Amino acid sequence: MTKPSLTILAIALTLSAAPASAQEASGPRPAAATAEARSVAASPRHALAQAAGFRALHYCTGLFASGMSESLVETTAGGRSARSAALPMKIDREARTVSVSYSPDMEPRIAAWRANLGCVQLPIGAKKEAVGALATWPADVLAPDLDARPWPMGDQNAVAKLRKPQADRLEKVLDQAFLGQAGPYKGATWGVVVIKDGKIVAERYGPGYGPHVLSRTNSMCKSLAAGLVGVGVRKGLIDLQRKAPLSEWTRPGDPRGDITVNDLLHMASGLYTEAAGDPQQSLYGSGAAAAEVSALNMVDARPGSRFVYAGSDTILAVRALRQAVGDDHAFISFPHRELMWKIGMTRTLIETDWNGDFLASGQCWSTARDFGRFGLLHLADGKWNGEQILPAGWAKYVSTPAPAQPPARATPGPAYGAQFWIYGGLEGLAPDAYSPGGALGQYAMIIPSENVVVVRRGLDQGDGFKIAKFSSDVVAALGR
Repeated sequence: MTKPSLTILAIALTLSAAPASAQEASGPRPAAATAEARSVAASPRHALAQAAGFRALHYCTGLFASGMSESLVETTAGGRSARSAALPMKIDREARTVSVSYSPDMEPRIAAWRANLGCVQLPIGAKKEAVGALATWPADVLAPDLDARPWPMGDQNAVAKLRKPQADRLEKVLDQAFLGQAGPYKGATWGVVVIKDGKIVAERYGPGYGPHVLSRTNSMCKSLAAGLVGVGVRKGLIDLQRKAPLSEWTRPGDPRGDITVNDLLHMASGLYTEAAGDPQQSLYGSGAAAAEVSALNMVDARPGSRFVYAGSDTILAVRALRQAVGDDHAFISFPHRELMWKIGMTRTLIETDWNGDFLASGQCWSTARDFGRFGLLHLADGKWNGEQILPAGWAKYVSTPAPAQPPARATPGPAYGAQFWIYGGLEGLAPDAYSPGGALGQYAMIIPSENVVVVRRGLDQGDGFKIAKFSSDVVAALGR
């Protein structure tokens, strides 16, 4: 076996570490994966195990949760590592598992599907029998079928017609969005949904995609995680300012005892990291448990004092909610029952590690329409069908700049709130514009003053998508 190159981890590093804003050089671009590069150089065997694990997970979710064709699954994996693509893979459609072999002296890396939860990646060395020990979806919680209900709970009467001058202008903007690197917005767009005054006024998809095709959201998922924490705040389960929200941090003298959920949501926990994906790659590639790798990490800065774009902060905020609920049987369906299904997001899932912690930093799969619904929830300040799902004022909280911000950069970029990027004032956008952001160009720009949500999904490489300019042009096209 020849030695793998440093590109073996490219899929995992790109999909989980880099915020979408970094791709257009307007947000904090992570360091060049220095910690991971050192790890790969020192341990090519482990790097290959991680690449196999990520490939097994991506194929499993794409095939068994999204229903993508194998060719589309491969396309969305990016083809960034010919070496990992060449690893032997076994797809068991009856058991709904995917196994990828990487070393003759080790078990293959295994990912297994579970109803409503997508797929879970077993840790390195785990045997297929371990699938039977995974937590499963509660039999007494039935997924709703809302498609026949009116938009936005369902899909009926979702579209509103614009006046012809508006429609023509908007179509031209969408045409340009799908031109890829040859167009003014760059990137590689596969889906756009524009919502104005609560209705879809433009929607377009690339080949193989559509309103009901789930695709990986990457760090867009972090904003959904903030929504889950918001539900916990409304229910009195979470206090944003309470110190030591995790049981792992309550021993007297533990410096992690000063961390709050507010710090976690602001990406300012102070926990050790050397790059945006560190130690996240142990979770995404090695199958490590968040309770072991993230929760037991050491402090490196005073909580609240330094911004570091680290997905473990997001995962730990949701773990704090899990501990507050105190009932794992109930918590496994909590995101669906208490948030997603209540607003019609029936085609969105958040995957867990094998220990049952939601990897809400990026392991979500969803549709463009579902994130349009999520944007509408924030336009309504957390209220849906008369029910206050998120606390009143939560939308303001997540879209207010955090005390610690990304490092200064030469090109003006978005600020950071609480798991959302703040784009107000960039490229002519209204001051109140903000968005979830995920690697490869996943956005759901929320513009309250315009009553507009602009969802854009992509598979960007090279020059990332210029979401601020695109959203600004969409708003201009909607003008009278």
